[in-house]
Amino acid sequence: MRTATAAVSAGAGYRFDRAPRMIYWEMTRACDLACRHCRAEAVAQRDPLELTTDEAVALLRTLLDFGHPLPHLVCTGGDPLKRPDLLEIVRTGTAMGLGVSLAPSATASLTREMIVALQAAGMQSISLSLDGSTAARHDRFRGVEGTFETTLRAARWIRQAEIPLQLNTLVTAETAPDLPALYDLACSLGIMRWSLFFLVPVGRGRTLPELTPEQAEDVMRWLAARSAEAPFAIAATEAPHFRRVALAEAQARGLTAQAVRQGPIGRGFGVRDGNGVMFISHRGDVTPAGFLPVITGNVRDRSVVELYRSHEVFVALRDPARLRGKCGVCEFRELCGGSRARAFAHFGDYLASDPLCAYIPRGWRDEVPAPI
Repeated sequence: MRTATAAVSAGAGYRFDRAPRMIYWEMTRACDLACRHCRAEAVAQRDPLELTTDEAVALLRTLLDFGHPLPHLVCTGGDPLKRPDLLEIVRTGTAMGLGVSLAPSATASLTREMIVALQAAGMQSISLSLDGSTAARHDRFRGVEGTFETTLRAARWIRQAEIPLQLNTLVTAETAPDLPALYDLACSLGIMRWSLFFLVPVGRGRTLPELTPEQAEDVMRWLAARSAEAPFAIAATEAPHFRRVALAEAQARGLTAQAVRQGPIGRGFGVRDGNGVMFISHRGDVTPAGFLPVITGNVRDRSVVELYRSHEVFVALRDPARLRGKCGVCEFRELCGGSRARAFAHFGDYLASDPLCAYIPRGWRDEVPAPI
């Protein structure tokens, strides 16, 4: 078996025991939308206890202590556009050498002028959410009429500004039947990546219907087939078992495991909550991921570098040998490892098995007695 250190490394010089690949910073919980699945349970007004501009700059400076390759910073929310210092923070981070991306809400604040200003400030990519192929479907999720057209208009402006665009889509029992139509729409938008967020029942998303494991497996097989033909990369968030499915589908087409690992899907092998990923809340609390609300400390009095490298929660999440249940004996636990956030949401244990996975590992079949 590979060591834990080897298991947390994934290409391009990354050592996930030393630094995350992606850091998500919830700049604010303020947002003008009312999305049915909002993890942050966003509100209309900014929290007076948000990190100040000076604290934000100090945080950016601390991120440099991770060393090279530096993590990539994704500014999210709520809606980051609700912060008047957004452009200043982007310019400062870019000047420090950090890659910065943005996940704004599709509101009247996302103007053509703002997109041009973000490009000038050094923004490396922007993501927009699209949860339905029609206005009726999408706006029902977002809670504000007209959001669908606002999103498509912003996508055109982002493309005109030559900023790489990622499209995010929520996957639930309600949205899954619409995915083929969403795929066709995505193909017309000139995006670089389609990221499908498999529902984790946190925040407002607790009331939404999840897929069954068998339905999730069908969706992932469909996505793996699309990834062979799509003009953009396809990724699955909080569904790392998509890597197992994609690997099997690619090998069935004659590709080697090495070829898959070097492709866009393979570059995510091993990444999961707390292993290559960390999250910082609007108040500075540090957790392994946005959907895994286990607080390890706060940037106001602890170094994010120290927390990521040394806190017991992060250390445990980086060690696949500590996973329990099916995930603990699975032969894919290093490249996958299951959604730690979903395990926590369902069982209160971030090392438990991911209940969305339909796969029965060889080791589990050996350990669990057959029914009489």
